[in-house]
Amino acid sequence: MWRAAAPTRTLAEEGRCADTRDCGEERGSRVSAMRVYLGADHAGYELKQAIIEHLSATGHEPVDCGAFSYDADDDYPAFCIAAAEKTVADPGSLGIVLGGSGNGEQIAANKVPGARCALAWSTETASLAREHNNAQLIGIGGRMHTTEEALAIVDAFVTTAWSEAPRHQRRIDILADYEKTHVAPPVPGA
Repeated sequence: MWRAAAPTRTLAEEGRCADTRDCGEERGSRVSAMRVYLGADHAGYELKQAIIEHLSATGHEPVDCGAFSYDADDDYPAFCIAAAEKTVADPGSLGIVLGGSGNGEQIAANKVPGARCALAWSTETASLAREHNNAQLIGIGGRMHTTEEALAIVDAFVTTAWSEAPRHQRRIDILADYEKTHVAPPVPGA
């Protein structure tokens, strides 16, 4: 059975936050080994394989949700939805969806109730997706990055903790409420 490894480093130790209150450091936020669900179509297939190898080598537990072989005619929704469903059903896990640009893959993952998937195109956007949005998944464009760039984005995502800052939680709660009720929040000043 999977268990998170012992904590390794704080966000402040990594230089990710200027103010430890924004990082959740007062609660001792630390980053540990993660289970990571991955889904990719043909455009992200090769990069997914490299990410799986990298995650395993760095002590994480990658779970492949397909594609399981290269097929130039496959469609990303099935793989991305599978990765998102498994991530949402496994609290504390993360997910990565890959395709040509990461855009459609992110959209597909976000169709899963409870999923928060951000398009990550840099280490900073990957870190902020975790810190500010408590994103459980990121979309990465396989045709947009070198393998080295993509692995740096993945590392930033899996080693960054959710800040638990009240202002960020409030915003996530507003979105979760809308997802359940389909009633839009009032527009301030309108």
